[in-house]
Order: sequence, then structure tokens, then C-alpha cells
Amino acid sequence: METFVIIGTAGHVDHGKTQLVKALTGVDTDRLKEEKERGISIELGFAPLRLSGGITAGIVDVPGHERFVKNMLAGAGGIDMVLFVVAADEGVMPQTREHLDILELLRVQKGIVVLTKIDLVEEDWLLLVKEDVQELLKGTFLENAPVVPVSVVTGEGLGELRSQIERMVREVRPKPRSGDARLPVDRVFTITGFGTVMTGTLVSGRIRVGDILQLLPTGLQGRVRSLQVHGNKVEEAVAGQRVAVNLTGLEVGEVNRGDVLVTPGAFQAVRRLTASLHLLENAPRPLKNWQPVHFHLGTRETVARVRLLDREELIPGDDALVQFELEDPVVAAVHDRFVIRYYSPVTTIGGGEVVETGGIRYRRFREEVLSGLRRKMTGSPYARIAEELRSLRKPATPQELASKAGVSETEVKQVLEEMHSSGEAFLFDFGNEAFVVSAPLMDSWWSQADSALRSYHAQYPLRPGYPKEELRSRAFGQLPPRLYQALLEKWAESGSLVLTGQTLALPGFAVKLSTGQEEKVGRLKAEMASRPYAPPSAEELLALLGGDTDLLQYCVQSGILMKLGEDLYFLQDAVSKAWGIIEEYLREHGEITVAEARDLLGTSRRYCLPLLEYFDRAKKTRRTGDKRVLFSAR
Repeated sequence: METFVIIGTAGHVDHGKTQLVKALTGVDTDRLKEEKERGISIELGFAPLRLSGGITAGIVDVPGHERFVKNMLAGAGGIDMVLFVVAADEGVMPQTREHLDILELLRVQKGIVVLTKIDLVEEDWLLLVKEDVQELLKGTFLENAPVVPVSVVTGEGLGELRSQIERMVREVRPKPRSGDARLPVDRVFTITGFGTVMTGTLVSGRIRVGDILQLLPTGLQGRVRSLQVHGNKVEEAVAGQRVAVNLTGLEVGEVNRGDVLVTPGAFQAVRRLTASLHLLENAPRPLKNWQPVHFHLGTRETVARVRLLDREELIPGDDALVQFELEDPVVAAVHDRFVIRYYSPVTTIGGGEVVETGGIRYRRFREEVLSGLRRKMTGSPYARIAEELRSLRKPATPQELASKAGVSETEVKQVLEEMHSSGEAFLFDFGNEAFVVSAPLMDSWWSQADSALRSYHAQYPLRPGYPKEELRSRAFGQLPPRLYQALLEKWAESGSLVLTGQTLALPGFAVKLSTGQEEKVGRLKAEMASRPYAPPSAEELLALLGGDTDLLQYCVQSGILMKLGEDLYFLQDAVSKAWGIIEEYLREHGEITVAEARDLLGTSRRYCLPLLEYFDRAKKTRRTGDKRVLFSAR
């Protein structure tokens, strides 16, 4: 498998970063007119570096001037290793230190220290600069990094530098190619005849020609028309590559640096992040709660307010759990690194790691909140997934859980199988759709359902059960219908409730009449039996039952009454006897008219016709013209 590595430059302005990249790759990354005129890099520059053994490195050349540190941050977020450049004629300078802080905060894996412009100094001076640089790097990830003196003028040291790069890139951990695609946009432009092109480092997943991608935070979507990696057309780009994506359906004015191209639905743009924050030891003053800062993540820069969850101020050199309330939405994943800078004057003061994306606004100084966040930060995949499940108040898909916990979908699957076996979680699989629910959430749902059923039975003791769709709309409307039905079936299988058609009831519940209600039903039956084929109106029936509509419904559901019209009820016994009379007549005469049936039952057409129509519906009789015959007769 071909290896792809992103190499970044870092260092003070005019220390020779761009000339070094040109010497290594043959590409001048200063493309803007202003850059040519001023002789400094303002924007990000990119160049391919082809190495032996099937390794392709993309070099991101960043600006060194203090005014363009935000542009440097936009390019530094996706790099795997760094060429840390210090000019031999000037030595360590302000942006040398600031860039080192940024690299540390972003947890860049590896790097090489490059002393440039050695053709301008004597050997003794070069040794002094080297000592000064090594003193600066003590205790950092570059402390034991190789130091390579070079001159782009004479070519001295360039061969050694290339050898060191080839050795080091083989040690870089590759970015994850599985999972969903995420590409933070660092450049956007248009090409005549092709349309909008976006470039960036693909930090996860893969993109293929023909894929539909979503641009966040706008949510706009487009189809990948073509892809380029280092200027070459490809059918597929994978994580770790510098990619140019030509999308249909998006105008150049609809895209900005900091936007992110993603697999549709895989990520969300959020305005709140929970994180672990480190304030640099050299920060000039403490960071206070709710203080505004410049927030940098990937290629996005925005302003954020810092909510310190466990203190009123964070002193330099210390760490804290925080929540960022962001002015502009960002697209982030758990474990993403970020950098913050003072709002004014704008200097780098700290950074850290994302613990949660989106989520609730936590109350400060709550130990249960802090301990839960610490478990998410430091725990095993099992512990992090369990903690995420405990904090969720709604079902999640395994993919969402993987994103929230910052683990792979494979790890999620393994952990969920364990948690399902131990009863800590429940997995509902519907083929192409799956939901995970924690045991505490299941318990709270059952408590809610149990309480609702008990209240319903108490309020409506004559009804056979709670209509299941009514319960869903009142208490479980947030659940997908298939998951809600699966929950009911699970509770029914365990004996927690009884599911009968469209109604729910608690085990052991049965409709039972009070003495007074039994007396009312008795009076109703007696009254209706005295005139079985000319029953009272619905209004009269309700009066006999004391106006109790539930008791009337009970009489229907229990089989005492049959409703044969909008306001027409018969005793079920009367309907059975009427059929006996009609059937006997039909067997003897073969057919019957409404008038004949009316006379047989001693009633009026008003009551007789609904009875005959009911027998038709019940397939006891069949109407032929104005007569009825037995249904089986032809």
C-alpha cells in the first residue's frame, strides 16, 4: 500500500522555508503577486515530494510572519511531521517559539530541525545557533530530533535532509482510511469549464469520483466530478493525501476556508465543544472564565468564549476541562487538536483535545460531570463507549457512538457485543438500521412507560389498555417507529406489559366493574331485554348508565352490546336471537324482504334494516334486489 505523508514547514518569517521547499521539490509555493513583491509567504503553499519506496509526501509551506499565524494554523492542523526551520544567521526568533508552541499543542508526531542559510555564517556561529536551538527544544517532541544544516545556495546538506525525511516518513502513523470522509478546506477557487475546486488534506476516509459530499456548516451537497492528488488526476483519494476536489452544484462564493467536506450525515457542525485545555507556561496571564479567545481547529478560525468547568481562572502551565461556546459552527471529532490565541493582543496561549462535540451545556463545579469527562478522556475504548452511552438521553447508531467516543466502528461493534451480553446496553438491529440504548436509559424509559400505564389504568379502569400510538406521541415521540415497536415487543416478551393489537396494559390488569356500575349495567340489560328489537337511543342508554361513556364502551367491548349504527346499539343476545329467527325463515322460504323481517321481529324498519345490513356484512345473508338470501345460496 502506498504511503502518504503530509510534511509542514514551521519557523520565523524570512528564515528560508519557501526556498527550502523549492530546493527539495522544484516548486515555488509563493504563488501570490504580493508574496513575490514582499519576498514572504502570506498564504499556504503546497508542493509534492516524491520519495523512494512508493512514498509520496505533500509539503505544506506556512507563513512565518506574526500577522499570518492564523494562516499557518490553517495548514498545520493536518501535518504528520514538520521541517522546523531556523536561519543560521538569525537564530531563534519570536515566531520560532510561537510555531514550536503550536506544533506541541497540535501533537505533531515527528520533525526534523533544519538550520538554513549556513552559507552566510562561520562555523563557530553555526555551533552557537545550534546550541541555542537545542536549548529551546528541550522537553519538546523535537528534543531528540535530527538537526540538519543546509544551504539552498550551495546545495550543502540537502542530500542529508532528504535522507532524514525518507527515514522519518516511514515511522509516521498513517491516517485512518476507513470510516467517513472529512476534508477541511484550506483553498477554494474556480477553473473555467470545470467549476468550483476545493483543496485540503483528507484527514479520514476516502473520496471517489462520483461520490456525493456535503459541505458543512452550510449543508450544501455536490457530486465529485474529478479528483487530483499533487496535480495528477485520480479516481480515488485516501486519508493522508493532499486533495483537490472538483464538485458540481456548488458555486465558489458558497465555499470558504474552514468549511469541511464530509460524507453526508456523518458529521455535524456545532457551536459547542467540550475539551481538555492546556495553558502554555509562557502565557502572559491567567485565562479567566468566559474570556473570549481566537479558536483554531483544522482550517477553521472563529471566536469562542471559554467556560472553565472546575475553576474561575486557569493559570499558565495548568490544564482544565472546559466548554467552548463558538461564534461560528465548527466540524470536529473527538481527539481533534485545537489551538487558542488571546483575543487581544493576538498571541498563542494554549490548546488541547476535543472530548465531546455538541452536547449539553454542563453545570460548573459538578464532580460527576468532571469525573465522567475524565473517563472519556483517559479510559479504554470500553470505558469511553460506556460513558458516552450513560450520558446519552436518546438512542444512538453505532456510527454515532464511534464518532462521539472517538473510537473505530470495529471497536464499537466489539464493545457493544460485550455490553449487550452483560446487559449494560441493548442493540436493536433492523438490517440496514441499528440503534444502541444504554441499560439506564432503558430503565428510565420503562419507568416512564410503567408510570403512564398505571396512571391510565387508574384514570380509565373500564378501558382495556393504553392505545400504543397515543403513548408514543405523548412519551416516546422522539423514537423511530421501528425502535418503539421493538421496545414494546421486548417488554411484552419479558412479561413487563401485555401487548394486544393496538393496546398496552400492565400484567394482571383486568376491567372490573364496581357494585354501582354492575347495577347500572343490570338495569340497562333489563330495559333492553324488554324491547330487544326496538332498543333505546344512545342518549337513553347513556342516561341508564349515569352518563358514563366509558361504561357504555365497556359494554360494547365486553360483548354485552353491539353497535350497529352511529347511535344504535342492540343487546348481543338480541342480535343472536334475531339471526336465529331470520335464518329459520330463510331456510324455509329461501328469501326475505325487509317488510317480512320487520314483521317477524315485531319492530320497525328503522331497527330492522340495520340488523339486515349487519347480517350482510357478516356474510350471513346476501342482498339480491330488495330481498335477502342465505349467503351460501346461489
